[in-house]
Amino acid sequence: MQNFRQALKIGFAYTGVVVGAGFSTGQEILQFFTNNGAVSIFAILLSGLLILFTGKWTADVGFDIKAESHVDSLLNMFGNIFGRIIDIVLAFFLYGVAVIMFAGAGSTFYESFGVAPWIGSLILIIGVYITLNMGFNRIVLALGAITPYLLALVVIIAVVNFLSPAVSLGEVDQHAQPSETTFGPWWWDAITYSGFTIAVAFSFLTMMGSDSSSRKVAGWGGMIGSIIIILLMFLINNGLLARMDQVNEFELPMLLLANEIHPILGFLLSIAMLLVIYNTAVGMLYPFLVRFSQPKSRRYNILLPSALILGYFLSFVGFADLVGTVYPVMGYVGLLLGLAMFFKWIKLMMAKKAPQ
Repeated sequence: MQNFRQALKIGFAYTGVVVGAGFSTGQEILQFFTNNGAVSIFAILLSGLLILFTGKWTADVGFDIKAESHVDSLLNMFGNIFGRIIDIVLAFFLYGVAVIMFAGAGSTFYESFGVAPWIGSLILIIGVYITLNMGFNRIVLALGAITPYLLALVVIIAVVNFLSPAVSLGEVDQHAQPSETTFGPWWWDAITYSGFTIAVAFSFLTMMGSDSSSRKVAGWGGMIGSIIIILLMFLINNGLLARMDQVNEFELPMLLLANEIHPILGFLLSIAMLLVIYNTAVGMLYPFLVRFSQPKSRRYNILLPSALILGYFLSFVGFADLVGTVYPVMGYVGLLLGLAMFFKWIKLMMAKKAPQ
């Protein structure tokens, strides 16, 4: 029972890191999947299988090498030279996703509560600063706390829209905008999105795997988180398909769906969005900071406010523009990580089958 609780904690925290501003608002799923039309259902199935594999193996690798940061895992998979190149690229994009969260907070505060975007972003940054001055275990608990709440809201929104769609599944392709998807072919969008997901989660998930009591717990934690993420992907995509005639007109399409059901549900989703945005901002910045400093050290205490202040000003570029620019490139980084894990798995399977 204790092992299950620990695996659940890892799974919820993993979900909390991945499900940020782009995911919870629907913007991410819309750009990668929904605008492909009805075939987006198959795209999510393909992407989900890849996420399931990479999620489990990332946690496993973290446990196997007792990773203190993502650097240890990267060097183990890619070697010294290429591993360090990927390390710098990944660190850069971790920070980029954190900046997207700051912009997402500004958009959510404005569209939900009429608060000026610059104030909304500032509120998030203050919360992130306070959290990142806490210990690792408290950070993990904070990341996992919102996952059940978000899952319940998404289920309600998706089911209601699925049962009373404005657009039938047969008419979806008439309103879909494939030109607005990230790369074009639905199968490549699916593969790239799985790469993006593992790139986002890789750093924090390796550290959670390292902190697990056993390899089995680490692997189950990665699988539980992956399954929750896949379920949320299906639910959000199906909800957006049901309102395919409108979703491209809004920066926060899931909020549109919630408000059409009832304003109270829209309010609750707005709160959930802000909480998961906070989750991802924390989940991105912590591994970025520990890549260049030790927690609670003098360098850490200087780097933390500096990164937050710079990120605050960078966030004024705009939420949707940042999602469309940073996420696709990060998807390629994640694909490299996924391929490395796949070859490592093949090597391990061959070693097990080889005669002793």
